[in-house]
Amino acid sequence: MVIAVWNYVRRGRDRGRLKSELIRMLMAGATATDVEHWTREFVAGLGDDMICAGAVATIESHRRAGDLLVLLSASVDLYVPQIAARLGFDETICTGVAWDDGRLVGSLTTANRRAGEKRRCIEALRTRFPGLTIAAYANSTSDLEHLRAVERPLLVNAGPCARRAAQRAGIPVADWRNKSVSAPV
Repeated sequence: MVIAVWNYVRRGRDRGRLKSELIRMLMAGATATDVEHWTREFVAGLGDDMICAGAVATIESHRRAGDLLVLLSASVDLYVPQIAARLGFDETICTGVAWDDGRLVGSLTTANRRAGEKRRCIEALRTRFPGLTIAAYANSTSDLEHLRAVERPLLVNAGPCARRAAQRAGIPVADWRNKSVSAPV
């Protein structure tokens, strides 16, 4: 892993490359059956206390309103679609990982769904669903670009730097980490 981090620093801090290298180092060659088993175990182990109450309440309010629920994540498709299914999302957009003949390769099959790539994904959703009002939730400074591109943005559970940047951009901020649902601040 030290080599992957060294390459990350030396080769321009490309998070997609780092992600791919780490997956290749730690999991390359794993079978689809093994990864599916690990994913089921991981997702089953996510207790309700590990998922922010504010997030669950917000997802439910969107579901009741009949909104299209799309989970957009920079994380990989080894587990994100299963988390999305557990939470009742309609679609998942995340970073794809390559397989060869039922064995995990680890290279990325899509762009790393981060920063400007998330904005591109939002634009693709607009093309697929003209007139769609989009609410988006994110937690880091790199997410501000796609939050600026939606009608109802909200930065949640972010650090102080991201919170200040969001507030300067006019993006509401909230904290969903506690057990009670919090309103935007």
